[in-house]
Amino acid sequence: MSGIGLAIPQLYLYLHFLFFLAPKHTHSFFHLNLSPYTLSLSQDQSQNAFLSSAFYPLKAMASSSCNCAKPQISHPLSSASSSTVHLGHSPTSISWNSRQPNRTHNISIIHSALHSPSVLHFPKQPFQNPLIPIEDDSVNVQVQPKTHRHPQWNLLQRAAAMALDKAESALVSLELQHPLPKTADPHVQISGNFAPVPEQPVKQALPVTGTIPSCINGVYLRNGANPLFEPVAGHHFFDGDGMVHAVTIDNGNASYACRFTETQRFLQEKELGRPVFPKAIGELHGHSGIARLLLFYARGLFGLVDHKQGTGVANAGLVYFNNRLLAMSEDDLPYHLRITPSGDLETVGRYNFDDQLKSTMIAHPKIDPFSKELFALSYDVIQKPYLKYFKFQPDGTKSPDVEIPLSMPTMMHDFAITENFVVIPNQQVLFKLQEMIFGGSPVIYDKNKKSSFGILSKNASDSKDIIWVESPDTFCFHLWNAWEEPESDEVVVIGSCMTPPDSIFNECDESLTSVLSEIRLNLKTGKSTRRPIISESEQVNLEAGMVNRNRLGRRTRYAYLAIAEPWPKVSGFAKIDLFTGEVKKHIYGDKKFGGEPFFLPRDDNCESAEDDGYIISFVHDENSWKSELQVVDAINLQLESSIKLPSRVPYGFHGTFIDAKSLINQA
Repeated sequence: MSGIGLAIPQLYLYLHFLFFLAPKHTHSFFHLNLSPYTLSLSQDQSQNAFLSSAFYPLKAMASSSCNCAKPQISHPLSSASSSTVHLGHSPTSISWNSRQPNRTHNISIIHSALHSPSVLHFPKQPFQNPLIPIEDDSVNVQVQPKTHRHPQWNLLQRAAAMALDKAESALVSLELQHPLPKTADPHVQISGNFAPVPEQPVKQALPVTGTIPSCINGVYLRNGANPLFEPVAGHHFFDGDGMVHAVTIDNGNASYACRFTETQRFLQEKELGRPVFPKAIGELHGHSGIARLLLFYARGLFGLVDHKQGTGVANAGLVYFNNRLLAMSEDDLPYHLRITPSGDLETVGRYNFDDQLKSTMIAHPKIDPFSKELFALSYDVIQKPYLKYFKFQPDGTKSPDVEIPLSMPTMMHDFAITENFVVIPNQQVLFKLQEMIFGGSPVIYDKNKKSSFGILSKNASDSKDIIWVESPDTFCFHLWNAWEEPESDEVVVIGSCMTPPDSIFNECDESLTSVLSEIRLNLKTGKSTRRPIISESEQVNLEAGMVNRNRLGRRTRYAYLAIAEPWPKVSGFAKIDLFTGEVKKHIYGDKKFGGEPFFLPRDDNCESAEDDGYIISFVHDENSWKSELQVVDAINLQLESSIKLPSRVPYGFHGTFIDAKSLINQA
């Protein structure tokens, strides 16, 4: 889900626009009060001074020593000891070292970044488990010398790189003198089992408890955020590099592997031996975010980085379409991955559907189970049209873009389909990049905007017939399903309504709630209703999950959703009867937490019982620090089998399953 974020190339262009065209005012780029420091350019320098200002954006603050980021990850829980754990990243080494930035706050309870009063504590004890504990014999523990790769730059580029590194070092040192918001503090965002792991080659013949159902043959894959390098400053969990975890099941035998998705961003940073691309959520806020964009802009001018081949992390969604496994985040094109015969993963490359896709694509495209078409959206945070809709035929042929009329750039993480329509949420979380100039976040909650849903024909060639139905104060980060009820002229939408709407991105005092809701949109009257599906006495936060994908877009009775408590951890999953509100729970157990429950139908026969299948989910035991893949009967919620995994699997985002027959035709 990285996977969501602002599109860096668009911000790059926006910065260019602001620098040269923005009118003079108190906070313009020609005199920025970058509290607690000041970056000034006199007006008479204007455009001719750009290279100089980009080359030394913080000249007054640049120190004589270069405190560049090293390819190591500081142990965010350690305050006294220092140990080094080799993660196996080649050719650089990554190690955990204790670091004590100049901070005066003690983080003990998470109320906003990962909203829960009872999760991610920093207990007072002699030692704490490292993010990759050295007692885990799946990790090669050894001290590695610090290494740094030097690309083949010319003399000017080397000088520019040194100057910009010093400027960044000065910026980081200033940032760390002040508390980071919990939504951007890596000590919060990637602690415990949210912390990254190294790649793992295929491990065969995994131990299995119980019996894996004979109908399960193929590969279960799950995406997630896994930063390669230590964050130099702010970091949100969604900012991490994409890593896919794969469990292959073949007639009761299981294997496991995990690999980074080798995005262009990942490859460039790996070559440089350090993070250089701005992190869309963790770093791009306020004046320091502008300074980081200036640094990135300058590095691009000198050819030190290349943003033209994409800046996305591909860490959120996975879909198997037209014989291709695609990893996605909405800030870039998808990335094509391939599953090898041994069960390993390899990155084929950035995928534009044979030059048909010219824009980004959100991480939650929908495949109609009957037509086999894939439906998708693309949003823009800079210029109109802010939103486009398109679809692909089963053979990969793309339709023309349909421009959706929005008055302002809006976060569009998910949408829904019915048999005949696409359902587009136009909600209250917006992108206002100019807020950075005034010291704020570019992702804001606009309570004055009226939320609505757009209903558009799947086969529309333009948006003139779109029907907008208002749904006041509705924000659904994910929509689980939608269907048509012609007898009442309604479209029914099932989603989890989240409050506060921007709480994942911006720090606030109010605890997050996510209420499973039924939203009815009347296409004749233009009115809507909304009701919680679960009774107030049984209310729990339900966030990640799905319905039977063989019935997507049609009336479904059951949804399988993660019990996101204590937020953001997942203590189990619930099977919810969407008609009666009945809730049945499968709880993982003491100090065991999981992620998205994936419903796998027993077969592709749509005539089978809707809940005839299995729930698959990664589960991590925080007592033993071991991970497993659980297979649970979806009818009675009884554990059928457990596959013991050779290494820790961090909490992550969304997954998919590819059956063995489909893999035969893999592109």
